[in-house]
Parts: sequence; structure tokens; C-alpha cells
Amino acid sequence: MADPKGFLTTGRQGATSRPVGERLKDWDEVYVPGSLLPIISKQAGRCMDCGIPFCHNGCPLGNLIPEWNDFAYREDWAAASERLHATNNFPEFTGRLCPAPCESACVLSINQPAVTIKNVEVSIIDKAWDSGDVTPQPPERLSGKTVAVIGSGPAGLAAAQQLTRAGHTVVVYERADRIGGLLRYGIPEFKMEKVHINRRIEQMRAEGTKFRTEVEVGRDIEAAQLRRRYDSVVIAAGATVSRDLPVPGRELSGIHFAMEYLPLANKVQEGDFIAPPITAEGKHVVVIGGGDTGADCVGTAHRQGAASVTQLEIMPRPGDDRSPGQPWPTFPMLYKVTSAHEEGGERVYSVSTTHFEGDADGHVQALHLVEVEFKDGKLEQKPGTERSIPAQLVTLAMGFTGTDQANGLVQQFGLELDGRGNIVRDADYATNVDGVYVAGDAGRGQSLIVWAIAEGRSAARGVDRFLTGTSELPAPVRPTDRSLTV
Repeated sequence: MADPKGFLTTGRQGATSRPVGERLKDWDEVYVPGSLLPIISKQAGRCMDCGIPFCHNGCPLGNLIPEWNDFAYREDWAAASERLHATNNFPEFTGRLCPAPCESACVLSINQPAVTIKNVEVSIIDKAWDSGDVTPQPPERLSGKTVAVIGSGPAGLAAAQQLTRAGHTVVVYERADRIGGLLRYGIPEFKMEKVHINRRIEQMRAEGTKFRTEVEVGRDIEAAQLRRRYDSVVIAAGATVSRDLPVPGRELSGIHFAMEYLPLANKVQEGDFIAPPITAEGKHVVVIGGGDTGADCVGTAHRQGAASVTQLEIMPRPGDDRSPGQPWPTFPMLYKVTSAHEEGGERVYSVSTTHFEGDADGHVQALHLVEVEFKDGKLEQKPGTERSIPAQLVTLAMGFTGTDQANGLVQQFGLELDGRGNIVRDADYATNVDGVYVAGDAGRGQSLIVWAIAEGRSAARGVDRFLTGTSELPAPVRPTDRSLTV
């Protein structure tokens, strides 16, 4: 145990954010660099080493949280990093991007603020990189088997790294021009600087993983070619079909899916553009969707100099405390103020868009909405609450509806889909096609980064068993385990 009285003597203290006025002038991460390390040992000391650590249950990866908390408290950073990597290939990603269901399940959170598990995690891995403790781990020998991984998001990267370390020759195919999937182009720089992806990719290259960018399976290369060339295939292409809003005026220019808008801002930071082709500069911006992707649009619009930013959500405002229907240790739906919301803008709940209004040139100028409420389980409009708000740029951030079928990947492999548009798989992550496996959002549906990494690791074990008859790779979760879905 770390500090037996730590949870009694030390209050929760998180990372320090840079002032809003300062961080809106750049795209760097919002937290003060190095602000965590001086406080993190005491924060780790708040971990009680519970008899039953419910944080394990809250984390799909099964992270050994009490163990690395103890090492962090004792400032044994190398040991903490080893324990962290035992269950998580990319803690620098999850430590920045995960909504931390582990903290909701922390025993301390029954009646106190939870342990700052995410902050401890990211401190350990950042210290490990700075100290040179993160090194390539190439396999001792090669199996002679080959695997293609389709998609380079967290699920694909996790599967690829596990399979490479098991001795297989792995090639990752990515349709974009850079590796990383949504980590690269869906996550703004101010939430995670891309240096964290780049150095992981270099580690994976040194271990033997190969990468092929600007290759879309189904278009640039057919499924039959992959099946002839490789002994097994892992599909980790994500759930990339954005949910649309089919209301009058949707055809007007200036209305874009979030994943049309956000990647362009990231490409500016990569040096591809001087200015983004779609920009919020000087415009009244409306973001439809109250989740994390919507918040990313809000923060991006602030940095581009929007005249105003309004975020709309069809659901009621969540409460500040757990509701009776979401008791500990479940992950509750609570009112959350992200760094983007701290920077300004207005959030409007319980409203639905009725139509868009444009100017003579066909560009959106206003959004018409109405207040809504649930009655007998049905969503109904409230008469007399209609109004309009200015909108010269609208981003649709309402989630994703399933695997992209437009490129022919699903049809060419002959894959079965479930009623939600996800690829069907069994307990080993195998599809109905022999030797073809699926991991992450492509099989699970839109979910969290921790689920993506966990499923990538689990699918790798399934592939390893298929190729060799056995596997020593860990299998954190089963695809039928929905008990921890957030």
C-alpha cells in the first residue's frame, strides 16, 4: 500500500491548466507542462489499495492501478512504467483522452473525490519517455506468419504491436496520409499533441511493424489480394459513418460533419495548409452534439477566432451528482466542463433543430430550433418555444452509425453485419470469414479509446492462436462483455 493515511490527509489535486487567454493563442496542450510531477506522488498516495479494487472493473483494459499508484508514490518510475505497460500499449493516449471510468469506480469516490488515476497514468508514461524507459521490444524470433491490419487507430495499433511482439510480420494499412486514425485527425492538438503518436510509431517501426499509408482496402487494394498475401487479417477500420441531420436546409453550404471540419485544423498543425479550407474565423458557429467530439469542435472554433460558439444537445442537462439509476461504481452521466467549455461559448440543452436558413448564395445563415422534452418515454416538441440563432458554420457532432460500406471492404470480404451496422465476431474476435478478425469500433460500435486498445489486444490473441495453435498474449476482454460499456 502507498500511504495508509493518504486519502485522509491529502485532498485531490489535478493538473494545472494554462490561462484561457494564453492557450487560445496556440494549439499546444492546455495543461502547464511539468505541473503534475511535483504533486503526483502524494496524489498516488491517496490510493487505498482496496481489498477489491473496483477501478479494475471500471477499466476495460484491467489496468493494475493500485500497483502503479504504489510505485508512483515511492517514485519508482521504471517499475510504475512496467506495470502500466503490462496491460496498456499506449498509456500516453489513454492518460490524455480517456473519460476515466476507472475514477468513477474508485472506492474513494463513494464519499470523496476519486484518486486522480488519469493524471498519475500520464505522469508515469511521460516520465518513462523522458527517462528512456520506453524502448523497442522486438521479438526474439519470427514465426514466418504474416498479418495485415486495416486501420491505424488505437485498436489497429494495439493489435499490430501485440502481433509483432509475438513474432509475426505485420503490415498496417491506413487510408489517410499519416498513421494514427482518429488519434491523428479527429483529436485536436490541444487535447493531445501528435508527438505522442509519432514516437510510438517509431517504437513500433523499430520492433518490426510496417506501415502503408494512403492505401484504402476495398479501393486501392482488394480484399482478395490481402487474403492471398497474408495469413490473417485484422479489421480495425473504426465506425466512421457520421450520423446525419436530415432536416430542411441541410444542403446549404457551411454545414459539415465534425470529421470534415476537425481534420483540416489538424492538417494546418501538420504543415499541410497555411489556413484550413473550413474555418470558424469571424463566424457564428453552432455545434450540434453535446459529446466529446462536439467539445473538440468548440475548442477548435475558439482558436480559429469564431465570433460566437453555441453547442446544442437534444438531451436534458446532466446532473452534477450521480442519479439513483447510476450508482457507484457505474460510469455516471454527469455535467462535464471540458477545457473547451472553459474557454467560452454557450451550451443549450433539450433542443432540436427544425431547419436551416440560408442566404441568396446558398450559404447557411441561421439555425431554427425548438425546445423538447421527454413524455412517456417519447421526445416531444414544446409548443411556442421555436426560435432561431445565427449560424454561419455548423458542425454535426452527433456520433457515428457503423462501419463504412462505401469502399467495398465489407462486401469484398463477405462479412456479416449486425443490426447496428457493426461487423459480427465471436469470442475470439473472429468474423464469419476464416482468418479474418475485427477489433474496436468496427465490431463494437462507437466507443472509448480504452475499449479500442483492449479489443486490439484481445483480437491479437485470437489471431495468434489461429496462426500458431496457442498464444501467450493476454486477452483482457470478450466482445460479448457489455457490462462496462460507457
